[in-house]
Amino acid sequence: MSTQTSTLEMGLPIAKTSNWRNRSIALTLAVVIAGIFWIDSRYPALNKKYHQGPNVKVVGALTFDALYPVSPAMPGATRVYRTTLNWLNANKIGMTFGFFFGAAALTLLATFPVRRTKYPSANALLGAAAGMPLGVCANCVAPIARGLYASGVTTESTLAAMFSSPGLNVLVLAMTFALFPLSVALLKTATVLLLIFGFAPLMATKRNAAVADAACPVALPENDSWSQAVKSTLSSYAKSFWYILKIGLPLMLLAAILGALAVELLPLGALATARVSFLGIAAVAVISAFLPVPMAFDVIFAYIAMTRGVPLPYVVTILCTLGIYSVYSALVVGETISWRVATAAYAAVAVVGAAAGALTQLLR
Repeated sequence: MSTQTSTLEMGLPIAKTSNWRNRSIALTLAVVIAGIFWIDSRYPALNKKYHQGPNVKVVGALTFDALYPVSPAMPGATRVYRTTLNWLNANKIGMTFGFFFGAAALTLLATFPVRRTKYPSANALLGAAAGMPLGVCANCVAPIARGLYASGVTTESTLAAMFSSPGLNVLVLAMTFALFPLSVALLKTATVLLLIFGFAPLMATKRNAAVADAACPVALPENDSWSQAVKSTLSSYAKSFWYILKIGLPLMLLAAILGALAVELLPLGALATARVSFLGIAAVAVISAFLPVPMAFDVIFAYIAMTRGVPLPYVVTILCTLGIYSVYSALVVGETISWRVATAAYAAVAVVGAAAGALTQLLR
């Protein structure tokens, strides 16, 4: 069991599960937070990108828009600094939702007596179903995943939710099938499903119910009135929020810097003239799986690369690895679950994406 989990198992009381008032308040809180984000921001933005299709512009190195312009003539440190600021600005809404909703999910799920099944594949299916409507990228889903795991959700459910949020969102899938040949879109979808139902169940651990409850950082006591329930639920929510923020925020800043360094120092523009090789496909997969990009950026970036003459095996590799995982995802998973799981997830995304690119090359 990870060090992070062990630090939580220090006499914390097991969450009560029979108080329906607390559960109702926590559910209302989660619905309100999700509703505001989905209706006011995320789905209107995704719908706009879907209707713009190939006309969506990518201005920043890691973002659709750029608050601060970045040019090759600038010193390297300046480019990294501005790219970092652009990334933080582009992710501020999604990350805010991730922190607030992650805390709400932790508070709500802690009130349920059952948060897992004994079948890893079923747990992966539950995680995928929970992640699909979230509408957040691989970065913004990481704080939510931390909340899910802390509440007692299994490792495979947590990973499945992380993969399905950016990979199986209905509008992102629609964009993928609209912009790419059917064979490419199906291959992209197959890689996501393989990660969810092939890789995630392999990461299942023997984290039984008693241990999971003891590890949960929040506990809701029995309450005899609504006023007591409101007070205890909000108190638990505040503890949940701090539990997620204290790790998520510093790692977010670190991931922004690391992502900016990677994208500014690596010659991604050389792909258009590069000769296709299996070593090159592997390198593209490793780099793409590292970069922390926003929702649907993978689809648009891969489409632009395809229209500018980048060889199709590289395009497919980018499409199957960019945006499904990231350095931020890995950092949060490492601190929350274990570094073994974080590293394995990164490797799985890179290997599956490289295999898709290699298959495309072999079938050409």
